Amino acid sequence: MAATGNEEQTLLPDIEEEAEGMEREMESEEEEEEGMGVEHSEEEDEEDTSEDELENEAEIQRLEEQLSINAFDYNCHVDLIKLLRQEGKLHRLRKARQKMSELFPLTEEIWLDWLKDEIRLTEDESDREKVYELFERAVKDYVCPEIWLEYVQYSIGGMGAQGGIERVRSIFERALTAVGLHMTKGASIWEAYREFEIVILSTVQPPPGSAPSQEQQELLNAQLERIHTLFRRQLAVPLMDMEGTYAEYSDWADDGVPEMVTRQYRRALQQLEKGKPFEEALLVSEPPKLAEYQAYIDFEMKEGDPARVQIIFERALAENCLVPDLWIKYTTYLDRQLKIKDLVLSAHERAVRNCPWTMGLWKSYLLALERHGADHQTVTDVFEKALNAGFIQATDYVEIWQSFLDYLRRRVDFSKEWSRELDELRAAFARSLDYLKQDVEERFSESGDLSCTIMQIWARIEALHCKNMQKARELWDSIMTKGNAKHANMWLEYYNLERSYGDASHCRKALHRAVQCTSDYPEHVCDVLLNFERVEGSLEDWDAAVQKTETKINRVKEQRARVAEKEALQARQEEEKAEHRRKAKADKKGQKKSQKVNRTGDKRKADDEYEQEWGEDAELPSKRLRGEDDFGSTATEELMETESGLFGRRAPPRKTEPPGFRKNQRGSSEAPQQPQDVSKEQRIDENCVFVSNLAFNLDDPEGKLRALFQGCGTVQQVRPVFSMNGVFRGYCYVQFEDRLAVPEALKLDRKEVDGRPMYVSPCVDKNKNPDFKVFKYKTAMEKHKIFISGLPYTCTKETLEDLCKQHGTVKAIRLVTNRSGKPKGLAYVEYENEAQASQAVLKMDGSMLENFTLSVAISNPPSRMMEDKGVPSRLLGAAMPRQPQGARGEGTHPDLSAATLSVSSDVLQMPS
Repeated sequence: MAATGNEEQTLLPDIEEEAEGMEREMESEEEEEEGMGVEHSEEEDEEDTSEDELENEAEIQRLEEQLSINAFDYNCHVDLIKLLRQEGKLHRLRKARQKMSELFPLTEEIWLDWLKDEIRLTEDESDREKVYELFERAVKDYVCPEIWLEYVQYSIGGMGAQGGIERVRSIFERALTAVGLHMTKGASIWEAYREFEIVILSTVQPPPGSAPSQEQQELLNAQLERIHTLFRRQLAVPLMDMEGTYAEYSDWADDGVPEMVTRQYRRALQQLEKGKPFEEALLVSEPPKLAEYQAYIDFEMKEGDPARVQIIFERALAENCLVPDLWIKYTTYLDRQLKIKDLVLSAHERAVRNCPWTMGLWKSYLLALERHGADHQTVTDVFEKALNAGFIQATDYVEIWQSFLDYLRRRVDFSKEWSRELDELRAAFARSLDYLKQDVEERFSESGDLSCTIMQIWARIEALHCKNMQKARELWDSIMTKGNAKHANMWLEYYNLERSYGDASHCRKALHRAVQCTSDYPEHVCDVLLNFERVEGSLEDWDAAVQKTETKINRVKEQRARVAEKEALQARQEEEKAEHRRKAKADKKGQKKSQKVNRTGDKRKADDEYEQEWGEDAELPSKRLRGEDDFGSTATEELMETESGLFGRRAPPRKTEPPGFRKNQRGSSEAPQQPQDVSKEQRIDENCVFVSNLAFNLDDPEGKLRALFQGCGTVQQVRPVFSMNGVFRGYCYVQFEDRLAVPEALKLDRKEVDGRPMYVSPCVDKNKNPDFKVFKYKTAMEKHKIFISGLPYTCTKETLEDLCKQHGTVKAIRLVTNRSGKPKGLAYVEYENEAQASQAVLKMDGSMLENFTLSVAISNPPSRMMEDKGVPSRLLGAAMPRQPQGARGEGTHPDLSAATLSVSSDVLQMPS
């Protein structure tokens, strides 16, 4: 937790001169050492030193400049601090540490280095107080036994001051509360505390041979009781090497260990045995040990001891401080279980400082502040920090604004006609709209609030609480002019508002305009208007509504008829083109056959049998759309979907040729042996899978795939598909003897083969199942994965891995290539978690690699562009599904937008 205001500015300012003096001292000592060189020339040493200093200074300036651009670059802060400490620039080092601590919690290593540097500069008591303040900040960032141990040891150095002993004891007690339950490291604090009290005991004992006074005896008894109490308290806590502590207490206690202490000790031993497997798992696992900590946390939560749950959460966060999900789980537990104000708010503050890019943590923090009665200025300051945190989605800014506006709305007393809080709420609504329009749209090219949710909430508040329908209508007028007038559900939301808080006249006007403007569900809006007039309207109103709805429905039917006619014409043209291509292909094939006069009769006979078996005009299946590869002239060949029985043409066995090449010549003096093929009648779709997205230059595809699928079941046949000139086309069919092998084969989907993901899907007869779709891929944002573009074509997977692993644990890397294996300058990199991926985006976006500028973003695949086949129009009166975020053309014909009636500006105006 960063110190605030004056505390930050006044921290150790008085010893800056000493720091600068120490820098000068160190420089002078270095100069003296340089002057004492014997074996090396003084000139060479001076040149080397000056060059190193210049390089380091240039690097320091570069890091400082980078931080001035992006103050939230965590790694840049760390690098700057290390370099300044190496150069001994203590004054600048203190400022760098101060700036970083204001933005991020510091790690144990950084805090210990900082504390030790400041302790070395401490001279008088005023300096000690400033070091105490620094320790207080350090222990609030993470629960670190080493920092607490350093703190208590430092405090022991000041025990001679007035009240020093009581201060040391107070710090020890706080240390025990914080880390005394740490199963592996907590014992060090207990032992240090006991040793301190034993030293105090030696000071109150009377000299040998003398009788203590009554006052001395009381002091002695009190001190002995403190030591006994520490032993008893420690033995009740499950800690490593408890047996040694028990034996030590047995030797130390004159009357032996009390029975009650022994029982507590045995219970603690039982708890220790339960926790040992988890501690051992942490001991042998590699950082960050997230899975092991998750299992440990689940165990402690089932045990139900809040103190132990808290300590294991803190231990896990010390090693996984950039995992948002872990912070969310911890803060949720504190909010719902412990509900201790200082503890809860401290955890929330540390959470947003560690993962500032996670909107959910800021949202929870605002709620916690309100829940625990924080003052308004504090909540506002936290919200302003959230806006500057750098979220990765436009919708995150919408949500954080909604949370803040909800907080402001709960502050308003709507029973009063006017209040300062109400003015503040309205000003915040107006500011939120400006912020989304300007700042968010500038960064993300969208506001993130397509359905104008914030404006809808504002309008409802004005109508419900403020009884200000005029303002609500103005807001809805603005909503409709932002491209929402074509959506039926938006008009119905406004209609419901008027129905609840307005009047029948405005309801009627709203529905009439809805009928005129709506393009996605016009039938539903027409039904609502007719039902409204049945209940509210006169005969004239009913006649007007019927006329308007009939006109709208007839117009929509005409538009859909034109679209259907256009589609039918396009379909006929496509069929004619396909027929023309088939004829041209047949003519070309006939010409080639007539030119090959050297064919023998036997070979011609074999060709005839071959074509009869597989079909002369068998159409090749259309490939699936993956959205990532574009191969020019071969693109249409790669948009493929599976079809049973359409296996293409299988080339005969070949002699040694380049990879991916297969000759189409059938004449041979050696009469090559044809493989034993399964007849057309014997092919069973249920026993077959379709394999695609293979590289064109794949060497021996039949052999490789047979070996690859052999583990799934007995492979009856592998049928790779080749082009007319014998080049492998990147897909094939694998048929098994048993259909039970097909599910096992489908598990190999997306398995990497020669650097490309292999797609495995069922083999389905498209003639029988024309609507069958098998290929699906993610279109949602993958927050743990990044997409890199602009890579040099010479970039290898190893080079990219070296670049990316600086920002986290790389789980997988895929360089995107075309079907011939050539790189496209794109890559997908999967990290272990969302935090590492976000850090990689912040660090790598805009960076250079071999004079190429990289563009890096969170992986967010676009929605698959599918060609609709003419969806039937909705019937009049069909129900319209409600959509919480607003409809986006669902149910609308794809080409209807071209024929949709233009809406004039006067139509978009709301009823006044």
